[in-house]
Amino acid sequence: MISFSKKILVIDDEKKIVEVVKSYLEHSGYEVYTAFNGTQAMAQFENVAPCLIILDLMLPDISGEDICRTIRKQSRVPIIMLTAKVEEEDILKGLDIGADDYVLKPFSPRQLVARVAAVLRRTSEAAAAISNVISLNDGDIIIDNLRHEVRKKDNIVNLTPNEYKILLTMLKVPNKTFTRDELITSALGDDFEGFDRTVDTHIKNLRQKIEDDPKEPKYLQTVHGIGYRLNYEP
Repeated sequence: MISFSKKILVIDDEKKIVEVVKSYLEHSGYEVYTAFNGTQAMAQFENVAPCLIILDLMLPDISGEDICRTIRKQSRVPIIMLTAKVEEEDILKGLDIGADDYVLKPFSPRQLVARVAAVLRRTSEAAAAISNVISLNDGDIIIDNLRHEVRKKDNIVNLTPNEYKILLTMLKVPNKTFTRDELITSALGDDFEGFDRTVDTHIKNLRQKIEDDPKEPKYLQTVHGIGYRLNYEP
């Protein structure tokens, strides 16, 4: 049991699934809110301010992908996608637009609760790892871990939770070359069940957001045949 209430928003048009997931999460100590379509989901998101969202991709009015994109424009709240799509490209697409994890239908409710705990733990650990404000290149990039903000030339950069965790992980050991497996283990967790090329997608997106020239990156550099490093002298 967790010692304090955390708000979880469950979005799925299958009421039986919602009822089962809600029951298991509440039994584990979470405060659960529900939505059965995209319109309800966005209203609940605004009203509840959940610490994590469980999101079905197949909704009757607005797709789960569109909901994820909309939320990512304003929040890094962790999102676990529920999907019956088993193709690698579908899963990579979901991760690319900002999902932190995915669970294939049909699924074990106990496994889903474990995934929720793991994602929240990773998010909490990443936030606690660096508790000060870091400036790169005389303020070109500011990472404010107290506010969970990243600014580029004084403009807020909207990073997904996984992008943020990868950046923080690399900041812990500047100039270290991380393999894809190391980034998955250190930033995304041992229970991450995606594909190692997912890391490439996250790095590509980070470059688009923080580099002046993503094709000639100053910070996130590729070490061919090994992985990636953050070029930064503390």
